[in-house]
Formats: sequence, C-alpha cells, structure tokens
Amino acid sequence: MAGFRHRGPASMDIAMVAHPSVTLLIDLSEGEGLVHRGHARDLRGSAVVGLLPGALRAGGRVGECLQIRLEPAAAAVVLGAATELTGAVVSLDDVWGRDAGRIEDRLRTAASWGERFTIAADLLGRRLGSRPRVAPEVAFAWRQLRASRGRARVDCLAHEVGWSRKRLSARFRAQLGITPKRAARLVRFDHAARLLAAGHAAADVAAESGYVDQSHLHREVKSFTGLTPTAVAVAPWLAIDDVVWPASPPMRSPVTSGGHIPDFG
Repeated sequence: MAGFRHRGPASMDIAMVAHPSVTLLIDLSEGEGLVHRGHARDLRGSAVVGLLPGALRAGGRVGECLQIRLEPAAAAVVLGAATELTGAVVSLDDVWGRDAGRIEDRLRTAASWGERFTIAADLLGRRLGSRPRVAPEVAFAWRQLRASRGRARVDCLAHEVGWSRKRLSARFRAQLGITPKRAARLVRFDHAARLLAAGHAAADVAAESGYVDQSHLHREVKSFTGLTPTAVAVAPWLAIDDVVWPASPPMRSPVTSGGHIPDFG
C-alpha cells in the first residue's frame, strides 16, 4: 500500500500503469477529490481498479489518497466481486456499500499515515479471515506465474496441479476474472515496466522480459496502457516502487509489502 499527497494548487493528472493486482484507491481529500478518466464516463472519489483497466488516468484536486494493491486471489476474498471488476473501474461504494464511507471517514481522521496503514491492514486481515478463499490450485498457478515473471507455461501449471489445461483455465478465469495466458502477459508486462522505470533501454528490456523484439514490447505496452515504452518509463504512478524512488524507505505493515508517501506537487 502507499499514501499519496498532492500539495500544489493545480489539478493533478497522471497515467495509471497496469499492474498485476486489483487496486483500491481510497480518496481522503476534502472537496473535489480524485477523478478517474479513460472509460465511458469519469468517476469521482474512491474507486476499485480491476485487472486490465486499459488506458487510465487519475487526476483532480487531490489532497491525499491511500492506494492498496491486492493480488487477485486476495481481491476475490476481500472484495467479493473480483471477476466482475476485470477491465473496469468502479466506485468503492458499489463494492462495499455504506462501509466505504465509514472506512473513508476513519482513515481521513487518523493521526498519521502509519496509523492509516495499520487501520487498512486490520480491515483487510479481517475480511481475508472471514470469507472463502479461491481454490488452492488457482492460487498456486497465480504464484507460479508471478515467480516466473510470466514465463510459466499453462500446460506445465495444469500438470503441476493435476488438472487439465481446460479445467485450469476455466477455474482460473471464474475465480480471478482473467485467463492464465492473459495473466502471464500482464505479469511479463509488469516486469518490463519496472525495467523501463529503472532506466533500461527498450531493446534490452524486450530481451530481458522474453519479448520477440522491441516492436513486440511496444505493442504489449500500448495494449495494456495506451502509452509508449518511453511514457511508461517516466510515469509517476510507478513512484511507489523502490526502483523509482529508492530514497523513500517503505513503512511495513502486516498484510502488505509496505508503503511510501510520495508528494505530487
């Protein structure tokens, strides 16, 4: 998770780079707040960004925002609607109902970002512990895709869990909202985006990430984000990654990989 703070008087407008997770954006601003652009209509306030959202930008006169990234298997439990969220951006109210407003108020009045991270971690932990999990075979396949940076073959994954390829693909899609093959492409793209953000040349990134050539990388980046590799390399949305702002030490919390508090403006 990460906390974002925007102090400038002008509106913010940044590209949201696709990530192999379902993203919660909890708007803690007073006034106009966060605006999401890129779909049929603008969406204002706290939102849930599903996998494969396409070209998407976040902006507005945002004061503060808490971002939480959930692996799809966790999102299926915490949100209860992960499959319906794929390719979509929806209001947090539509997912959590009245609980969304109560959570926003509690986080908004917290004394520090550390306290906010703790509150969010407790909320997620309670939801994870009280609802049915996805099939262990599906969770295993997802972990292997992440560990292999998207290079694990679906046939091999199916063999490892003792299922047919058809059954694995069907169960994976039913529970996570995406096929294993598409998930592998997304994970591979994420690895490439991190290398681009670290300053590596596009040709080297293509070779390192398993793309046929630089043109293949360009097409995949365009498909997932609507951006060029050059634009992805400097996208501020990657700012929570250590590779972009290594001077910002993470603040650890029990159920997350940590948090940063970057300022935009």
